[in-house]
Amino acid sequence: MHYKLYTTSLKAWDAMIEEIDKATKSIYFEMYIFERDTATSHDFVGKLKQKAREGVRVVIVADAYGSKNLKNEISHSLQAAGIELIFFSHWLRHIHRKILIIDKKIAFIGGVNIGKRFAHWDDMQLKIRGKIVKRILRSFAYTYEMAGGKDKKILKLRDGKFTHKLKFWLVEHWPTKNIHTLKSHYVDKISNAQKSIQIVTPYFTPPRWLSSLFDSAIRRGVSVEILLPKNSDLKIMNPINLHYMNKLHPLGVKFYLTKKMNHAKLLIIDEEEGLIGSQNMDLASFQLNSEVGIFFKEKKLIAEIESTVKKWKQHSELFKPQKHKLRLIDYTILVLSKLLYPIL
Repeated sequence: MHYKLYTTSLKAWDAMIEEIDKATKSIYFEMYIFERDTATSHDFVGKLKQKAREGVRVVIVADAYGSKNLKNEISHSLQAAGIELIFFSHWLRHIHRKILIIDKKIAFIGGVNIGKRFAHWDDMQLKIRGKIVKRILRSFAYTYEMAGGKDKKILKLRDGKFTHKLKFWLVEHWPTKNIHTLKSHYVDKISNAQKSIQIVTPYFTPPRWLSSLFDSAIRRGVSVEILLPKNSDLKIMNPINLHYMNKLHPLGVKFYLTKKMNHAKLLIIDEEEGLIGSQNMDLASFQLNSEVGIFFKEKKLIAEIESTVKKWKQHSELFKPQKHKLRLIDYTILVLSKLLYPIL
């Protein structure tokens, strides 16, 4: 199993553009946020048009809300170049996944979106070769169908049967199909943790069941550490993140606040197994949106991730309730968020 880990958006984009350039048969792209404003450094739109004109089968499945700028600005020009571009549109649910598959042999999966505002973020993305790519292809085919895709060759990819064991597993989450494997995975892994739980997330609004799992883990002597940005790109999330940190810190959860925006979605259990994917620690990911991640026990990859997280911690600030207090305006935002989302 061949893989490579990327820990910033720019590094992931470099690798993605390089593989797109090499594509000879097909490019399948699935993205929550896909914008065209990276053209000066990473011209995804231009490269995809070029490949389509060269005869490569290019299919883009994008979320209608997250990628609304793409939908409004250049969807016709992409289709004119021979690209099949379809949008998943639902008033509440979103395709929150981030997948790129090249020639059915190489796949990128993780938390990286496409857009100029993400260029200097820390994030996590895996490039993978091997048998796991077939499972990612099947997963893409389900999204393609859900968004209204009709190509029989792509839909046929759903029929793959997999019996062999792999070093990497796909963790899928399909609320529209009543498949909640993401929640099941978190419940199983956190419930069975023996030594440590490490989480990296940009947004932290844990469901009650997840907070209870953290409490139970700490009571049996497990260390729980969560790393998130001190200042989120979504300013409304800062007081909400702070609210939940204040609730869980007394239980023994240790929080690290990064100075730089960190968009990675990571779970590490006992320094032995991990999950990298598109999921956030919020109700949207666990109940509403379609998500996907890669679960693994690869020792070398775990060590590489541990090294990265250690560096992120070194450039972080340890959360202390007496230092990080809610302001009056923060309480107002919390009240409004409770009114809009009473289950938070």
